Parts: sequence; C-alpha cells; structure tokens
Amino acid sequence: MTKRKMNLFLPRLQKELDVWTKPLLMGIINLTPDSFYPGSRFRDNDLLLRRIDEMVNTGADIIDLGGESTRPGSESISLDEELQRLIPAVEIIRKNFDIPISVDTYKSEVAKQSLESGADIINDISGLNFDTEMASIVSEAGAPIIIMHMQGRPKSMQQDPYYEDVIEEICKFFVERIDFAESRGIVREQIILDPGIGFGKRLHDNLMIITFFDKLHVFNLPLLIGASRKSLIQDVLNLPVDERLEGTLAIHAIAIDRGVNILRVHDVAENRRFVDMLQAIGKA
Repeated sequence: MTKRKMNLFLPRLQKELDVWTKPLLMGIINLTPDSFYPGSRFRDNDLLLRRIDEMVNTGADIIDLGGESTRPGSESISLDEELQRLIPAVEIIRKNFDIPISVDTYKSEVAKQSLESGADIINDISGLNFDTEMASIVSEAGAPIIIMHMQGRPKSMQQDPYYEDVIEEICKFFVERIDFAESRGIVREQIILDPGIGFGKRLHDNLMIITFFDKLHVFNLPLLIGASRKSLIQDVLNLPVDERLEGTLAIHAIAIDRGVNILRVHDVAENRRFVDMLQAIGKA
C-alpha cells in the first residue's frame, strides 16, 4: 500500500502548505551584492517590499531569502554578515506579509534566528552536512527543511565534478541524509528534496536530472527544482542570464510533467501563467 502523502506543516502559521495539488512557486530574493542574477538582488527595504508585494500579487506561494551567494566560485561570508543581511529582511517581510518565508542558509545560528524572527522553512544547500547543529535547530522548531544535493562546496564545486550515475548517486545521498535527519528528530513528512541543479554538476548531469526527475519520487516526499536562469541554459543556448527565461520554462515544463512540487523561480508572474496554462491543459 502506498503511504499517504502529507502536506507540509508550518508551525508559526499553524497551517498546512499543500504541495501535492499543484506545483508551488518559490520566489527568489537575494540580499547579496553578488548573486548570479542581478534581477534577484535587493538590499533596500523599500525596493524589497515592493518586490515581495509584486511576487505575492502575481502568484508566489513561498518567498526564499538568501543572505550569502552560493553561485559557483563564490566565497563564504561570516555569520555576523549573513545575520545582518537576513534578519532585518525576515522581520520586515513578516510584519507586512503572511506568505511563508524560506531562508536559504547552511548555518544553524542563522536558521535559529531566522525562525525566531518569523521564517517558516529552512533551505540548506548542504543537505545538513556543513553545520552539525542544523538538524537539531530544525527539529526543535518543527519547521520544514529542504535537503539539497551538492558535490563539494560552492567555491570549488564546478571544478571537474564527476558521477558514474548522477541519479543513483543523488538517491544514495538522499537515503543517507533522510536517515540522518530522522535520527536527529526531524519528522520525515517535513522534508523536501532538491537534486541541486548546477551544484557540482556537469551539463550532462543537469540534463539527466531533469530527464529522470520522476525517479526521485521513490522517497514519496515533495520535490523542488531550482534551475531558474542557471548556466546550463547558457551551455545549451549560449545566452546571457537576462535572456534565459524561455530556457527556464522549458525545464519547468519537463519538471512539471515529471511531478515536481515546488519551482524555485526568479520570474514569478511568467511562471505562474505558464504553470496555470499547463494545469488547464492537463485537466481538459
């Protein structure tokens, strides 16, 4: 018998987030000066609030805040600097909007203070690997956790990554990380899986992940894909970052067909229309 799929529970909002009825859109906000797509960077509060308002009104289901760039070759920043970027933003968004907030961090103290300030979800690119206390912080808060696969670290992850079978190796990683998370008290149904497009992957690996994305449903957990405007589109189409929307939508079409639950996107309005059109066609 197939185990019943559970919605994510958001303790602060005291409500469930339905990830199974249709793909949700996670709007990307970077509080950094150096994230790879300039259109996602917001350091001014007024501009930030206007952008959040636009995302909410055009169909975002979740806002994902990042205080440290993790693009290939990026340098890590200090705990204090990440906190100074993130916590005021979490607080001002929470004061003005009731949309679920995800915080993109691999540092447990950033996660702790973000959750205390009003965040709802932790998005850990290291899959609970970089900070031994992260799992305990998430467990104590009862918050959903996004476990992402990455080979290496952001600074060096694109220096000759290699896989014999990228899908098999990602699945093995998820088996081990899910077991670890549960051993630290994280409820399995609060876990979201992200195969990590562009994080220690060659073009072939990224295309294989998209093609065989449905194989990740073996875990019976929500699946997220973060391919928006990434360099694999440049590798195929030879386009700069500001001309990669169509390539992004092509990836999302395949991901939706393969049963993706959350799309992490820069362009909320365009993706909302695209998803809604696909949904209407699928229901006809």
